[in-house]
Parts: sequence; structure tokens; C-alpha cells
Amino acid sequence: MRLSLLLLSLALLGSAAGVQAAGDPAAGKAKAGTCLACHGPDGNSTNPQWPKLAGQHAGYTKKQLVELKATVMRSNAMMAPMIAPLSEQDMDDLAAFYAIQPRTGGFASAERVDLGERVYRGGNLETGVAACIGCHGPRGLGDPLAGFPSLAGQHAEYVVIQLKAFRSGERMNDVSGMMRDVARWMSDDEMEAVAEYIAGLY
Repeated sequence: MRLSLLLLSLALLGSAAGVQAAGDPAAGKAKAGTCLACHGPDGNSTNPQWPKLAGQHAGYTKKQLVELKATVMRSNAMMAPMIAPLSEQDMDDLAAFYAIQPRTGGFASAERVDLGERVYRGGNLETGVAACIGCHGPRGLGDPLAGFPSLAGQHAEYVVIQLKAFRSGERMNDVSGMMRDVARWMSDDEMEAVAEYIAGLY
């Protein structure tokens, strides 16, 4: 058991290390012109279907850009033409710029927050849903070394879209299939409640 956990930890660290961004935030700001229409001038999108990039770990943002460009494990028709011309350095710079921007807070729906907190912190033992807190932390800040993204304050609608994409297999770029394993057992109600709870974490 200990050996399995050690090997999993090494695999996670290796996956994250392979896409660590080492960019220049100032250069990233200068290159963010095509991004701001959807993600805002500081990475805080106003459309709840589009993610807030502000405050996201640079390595995670870089990984998403690389994989969206490759369109193998994750694809997005709207993002494809925006990412196509980006070089490796462009991605590093953009990721570095967004990483240092403060993320705006979100709002949790009062009627869903109790269920959301229960699932986020304790999962669902009856159906096999793992607790989100194990990877994303009590404050939703994630773990940059392990490649786990910061979720705190993220749009609830965007989080639900991604959870459903993991559940259906449309999105497959999660480390070792971890998110697909979690999402496959989640009900729509649990997804929406967790997303609301995450939106209020800040």
C-alpha cells in the first residue's frame, strides 16, 4: 500500500513538473490581448461559462494550454484558433501573468451550500464519491506541485460544465484519470452543490 502511494505521488509530481511554466508576467500581459475579450483584462471573466484564470497556478494553466492546443485529451472549438499560434514561451508568459493576478470572489447559493460543503469535505461514502478537499485543500487553493488547480472563487457554472465533461469522458486530461473517477459517481445535484460551494471559497 505504501509503495503504491509513493509511486502515485511520484507520478503526480512528474506530470506536474513536465509542464511547469517559467514565464515572464510582463511579457504575458503584453500577449494577453486575444484573451481579455473572454477572460477579462486581469483573468477574471464575467461570463460564468468561461473560467477565471486569475490566481491559477502557472503550471496548471500551461498544461491546459498545451493540451487544448494538442486537442487530444481536451478540446474546445472556441479556444482552438486562439491557442493555435501560441509558442511554448507564449504559454509560459501568459501562465505567469495570470498566476499573479488576484482572483475575484464568487457567491455560493444558500440553498445548495450545505450539500456542497458535505461533498467537498467528506465526499459520498455510499456512492463512492471522493472528497474534493483531499486534492484541492480546505480553502480550494489546490497544490501546484501535484498539479491540482486552485478552485476557490471559480464560476459555479464553469465548474459544473467541467465536472460533466469529466463524467462523460469528453475531457480526459486529468492526472491518472482521477477527476473522471470522481465525477463518474457524482449526481447532477452534487455537482451543482459542490460548484456553488467552490464559488464561495475565497
